[in-house]
Amino acid sequence: MKREIYIFSDGKIKRKDNTILFETIEGKKYIPVEEINNIWFFGEIDLNKSFLDFISQKNICLHFFNYYGYYSGSFYPREHLNSGYVILKQAEFYLDFEKRVSLARSIVEAGVKNILIILKYYNSRRYELGDSIDSIELKIDLISRLNTIEELMAIEGNIRNEYYHCFNKIIKNPEFEFSIRSRRPPRDNINALISFGNSLLYTTILGEIYQTQLDPRIGYLHSTNERRFTLNLDIAEIFKPIIVDRTIFSLLNKEVLTTSDFETNFNGILLSENGRKKFLREYNGKLDSVIKHPNLNVNVSYKRLIRLELYKIQKHITENQEYKGFVARW
Repeated sequence: MKREIYIFSDGKIKRKDNTILFETIEGKKYIPVEEINNIWFFGEIDLNKSFLDFISQKNICLHFFNYYGYYSGSFYPREHLNSGYVILKQAEFYLDFEKRVSLARSIVEAGVKNILIILKYYNSRRYELGDSIDSIELKIDLISRLNTIEELMAIEGNIRNEYYHCFNKIIKNPEFEFSIRSRRPPRDNINALISFGNSLLYTTILGEIYQTQLDPRIGYLHSTNERRFTLNLDIAEIFKPIIVDRTIFSLLNKEVLTTSDFETNFNGILLSENGRKKFLREYNGKLDSVIKHPNLNVNVSYKRLIRLELYKIQKHITENQEYKGFVARW
């Protein structure tokens, strides 16, 4: 299995013969390219066209985060698996209003069901979440009757806000309290964790899309417009609760993260470098953890589940196999 490489140090990265050389003031490190799936940069990096050409040949995606931990963008090499037929079918399903809404509805339903899985798990351990579960279950029944993207986005946002209000009951760490969702900049520690975790998931999914015949620029729940990528945002709605949120709950309830792992900048709260490293360890542990697939009856990692979800989307648009989003069993 290919690895994810995370680079926090400042330095220079370049091609050296048939491998990668990363130079810092502390020394040199060689990175075998055959073992890499994605490289994530959190420090200041110097690179050149020769390096990008080499990375493109090796089908490696690069993801850049700025000093404050915000996602800046990705180097998405020339697609090596794209199929003209698949891209045409993606566009067809986007331009056909009924087909697009149907697919977007399935994505929202799966995401909300995974939210309920999380809430029911903690409710069974006496976290007193029954009222929120009942309210969300009533709302999920409405999804099948919604016929526009705007309505689906609205109810998904409404449900997610109700879900966020449960965080203070789920998180049993007195140092952390969640008020309301805020993004740029995050207004509290938990918002900083949500924003960082979601950014990681978006780029993880983008890297998985690169390994399929799908085009990341054509999403269904999120409109294809001036944004570079949207399909990864769609798939993230399904996996945020079971990957990002569970990572946050684990880090805080086990007190792996403390308030010293956060910094205040520009009137907002951000994870420190040490905090980001702790988050990445837990996040990757979650991606690598294995469950028994409910339909395939084989053990698969959560990262593999993301790839399988993309294959299901592809079969839906090319082979008319009905798409049902993945719902966890915890």
